[in-house]
Amino acid sequence: MNVTVFCASSDTIPRHYIIEAQEMAGLLSEYGHTLVYGGGSTGIMGIMADIMLANRAKVKGVIPRFMVEVEWQHKRVSDMELTETMEERKQRLIELADVILVLPGGVGTLDEMFMAICNYKLKLHNKEIIILNTEGIYTPIQELLLRMDEEHFLSPSGLQGISFVKTPAEVIEVIKQIRRK
Repeated sequence: MNVTVFCASSDTIPRHYIIEAQEMAGLLSEYGHTLVYGGGSTGIMGIMADIMLANRAKVKGVIPRFMVEVEWQHKRVSDMELTETMEERKQRLIELADVILVLPGGVGTLDEMFMAICNYKLKLHNKEIIILNTEGIYTPIQELLLRMDEEHFLSPSGLQGISFVKTPAEVIEVIKQIRRK
């Protein structure tokens, strides 16, 4: 499956996020999945690409031209698609996905995650979204979405298609369930 991953590009994040991203990349490659990601060379982005490449797994990057011009792209990812804008990049990442995986990240990751959720709710795509809630980083968002569902701000389908999990192993289990559908 093509697993589109939205995640941090920061190199200054705490070590436990890096360790979990390494484990996640190892499992994705072990199970024969393709990493589809934002094309960067730093942070969790770069770490995941490095591990996937080291394990001879497929990696596809999608990166805006301006990021290439400032040399943020991963030089060893040979399957790199250029876009003109960040909006085009997000759209392509979703289009290329069989499933969307959100790892810890900053405001860019939140933007990508909420676009994916919003477009799923609007039925603009049918890719299920898995949120890896490392160390509870996304618990406030999970609680907010649950409250929005309880207060009927979400459609009748509620949080269907969105899974919050705590470990990389749980991500793999959700992907297996999605594959069976």
